[in-house]
Amino acid sequence: MFQPPQVRSARRNGRQIRRALAAGIGLVIASSALVACSSGDDKVVTLDFFQFKPEAVKEFASLIDDFEAKNPDIRLVQNSVPDPDTAIRTLLVKNKVPDVLTLNVSGNFAELARACVFADLSDEAPAATVNPAVQKIVQDLGSCDQGQGAEINALPFASNASGILYNPQIFAENGVDVPTTWDELLAAAQTFKDNGISPFYCTMKDAWTAAPAFVNLGGTLMPDGFFDNLRSEGSDLDTVSFSKDFHDAAKKEVELYSFCQDDFASRDCNAGNKAFGDGESAMYLQGSYAIPAIRTTNPDAQIASFPYPVTNDPDSRVVVSGVDVGLSIGRDTPHRAEAQRFVDYLMSPEVVQSYSEAQSTFSPLKNAVPNADPALAGLEPYFTDGRIIGFIDHQIPASIPLVNMLQTLVLTGDADAFLADLDSEWSKVAARTATARKGKS
Repeated sequence: MFQPPQVRSARRNGRQIRRALAAGIGLVIASSALVACSSGDDKVVTLDFFQFKPEAVKEFASLIDDFEAKNPDIRLVQNSVPDPDTAIRTLLVKNKVPDVLTLNVSGNFAELARACVFADLSDEAPAATVNPAVQKIVQDLGSCDQGQGAEINALPFASNASGILYNPQIFAENGVDVPTTWDELLAAAQTFKDNGISPFYCTMKDAWTAAPAFVNLGGTLMPDGFFDNLRSEGSDLDTVSFSKDFHDAAKKEVELYSFCQDDFASRDCNAGNKAFGDGESAMYLQGSYAIPAIRTTNPDAQIASFPYPVTNDPDSRVVVSGVDVGLSIGRDTPHRAEAQRFVDYLMSPEVVQSYSEAQSTFSPLKNAVPNADPALAGLEPYFTDGRIIGFIDHQIPASIPLVNMLQTLVLTGDADAFLADLDSEWSKVAARTATARKGKS
């Protein structure tokens, strides 16, 4: 096992681990004003609101205005920074965790949650309103456990879905139905290619854009409990490994990318969003998170979606979903009651729904009204029914350069080398972590 250590004592040790996490990445402490303070009026509490999505600044500003009008004793300062993962770790060095935070619930969030940076929200009213399948994605990444069981350190506010986006007009003009099996997907791609249409617009100048296909292929095909078993192997990887269990996923990734346009190695995500929005390809290997950017380039873009048909069994289809925005409260905030009031407001069904519609996301709440965006219609039923799985790349340590390795995979087509390298990198991290733990014992 090489997960960050669980916090087993009270707040003092939690602070030590938080400082160690931040200091361990060699950050220089920058001056910052991100700290809760008094507004000068003793009756008004000012909260620091750390908000990581630059594209949602205006949306949250509007929500803040509405909240403050209803809660005149609270003021919120929204802080949005270019590199939120680095910024939050920098703040930990000075023990300045913001009062309320939005974070992408990924592997980086999980490290901080396991180090007990965030408050436990298990007993708060909004926790009971969340779709259990969505909360499970958060909990599976890890949370604080001080000997009393796993906590809820983030409430899902908005969820995304990774699938295949497609142009319904191009499909109709070429007589192609939405594929429900792997063979149908390949046949559709071949039809478009034969008709002189790019099946997929691919953007390998940005290495990360190889990941959406991989998390869908690998997440569907991997054995149950794969990552738990892999972590229990330590550095040996005798029983389970990527080479043993991800060969089909890697080969299918290469096969999909064989249908990209000729210049895919030199195109970036911005070019891809514009090209797909302008109808230059039939499909796009992206998810709901790309829709706002595509519409920015072309408000009239033809966009629909369907889940990856990874096998030839239509019933095996699932949707890979992540918590695009999670809400957390700083564990040591001196304004817990006020911070909770803001979180309660954000988690209200009307606010969640409003944000969902504005940002093309899925509501994580039980019995939520489905997002009516036609671009999401092909993925919505899977989300609503709980036929979702988490992003498997969130289970891979950030020190492993997964996206760069995936970029090399699709450019070279060498699946065996990719899997061997991934096993090697995993083993190195596991060995370093085991050595570090022995040194502390």
